Amino acid sequence: MEDITGKQIRLEEAAAVAVIFCTTKTLELIRENKLSKGSLFDIARTAGFVGAKLTPQLLPHRHPTTIDAMDISMNINDAERPRITINGSAKSIGRTGIEMEILTAVTVAALHIFDMLKTVDTTLEIGEIKLLKATGGKNQDKKYFSTPPTCAILVCSDSTAAGKREDKSGIIIRQLLQQVNAHVVAYEIIADDKTLIQKQVLKWVAEDVHFIFTTGGTGLGPRDNTVSAVSEILERDADGITEAMRNFGQMRTSMAMMSRAVAGSIAHTLILTLPGSTDGARESLEAVLPAIFHARKMMKGGGH
Repeated sequence: MEDITGKQIRLEEAAAVAVIFCTTKTLELIRENKLSKGSLFDIARTAGFVGAKLTPQLLPHRHPTTIDAMDISMNINDAERPRITINGSAKSIGRTGIEMEILTAVTVAALHIFDMLKTVDTTLEIGEIKLLKATGGKNQDKKYFSTPPTCAILVCSDSTAAGKREDKSGIIIRQLLQQVNAHVVAYEIIADDKTLIQKQVLKWVAEDVHFIFTTGGTGLGPRDNTVSAVSEILERDADGITEAMRNFGQMRTSMAMMSRAVAGSIAHTLILTLPGSTDGARESLEAVLPAIFHARKMMKGGGH
């Protein structure tokens, strides 16, 4: 199964439809409630709910999904080709979409109706099972991009700048940014020195780099200077970003609470300080990408 531990928890919505073609006489039996097996639609709706809940057992690679809301409705139509239409919608707050659950729901409901009607109508046909919408996940991420954002990475580490240690966190950051189609225009390694950090950040701000990501210097050590260096030159704080990072990290390791990371803007550039560890940098970015890119529009006066 796919590893989804790095995905964010968010609202997912989906809607689907299924159609059963039948005869006009069958529709009359339904309207007049003359079916010998009882209420057709009530039981079909229940069958759809059960089917949705069992989706992970039917699809081997499907992760269990919390179904926080689901509605299934049926209606009949005599126009043109007689039919029963099953509409379903669902919501979930989780790491995966809920489209397969709602597709399973309308399909199982259609199968139940077929089973209930097969003795009175030999022309039954299930067709037009399709997903009508799916929001959240990658579908939601598209709204954060109009053009690929430009990004710069600043590795703040005395030992790495001195050539005593190989940089890994900066490479991870670059890979994650490239995966969401961001354009990394600069990558520098400097000592964890307040003057050097401020000089490099302000240089990139002057060049109108959209986003600057630093890595290292967010801990409690005597040479962890990055946070104070960046904090002194920020024009506006964006504490919600670092709150999201720490909450995301705390679900994975208690050490996340030790991070002093800050985020904020200078002019039209957003600066975000990330931990120096590879896991810390990766998890922090996973918590905010790609939603963080919406900040550029806000800084330019585009609102929410």
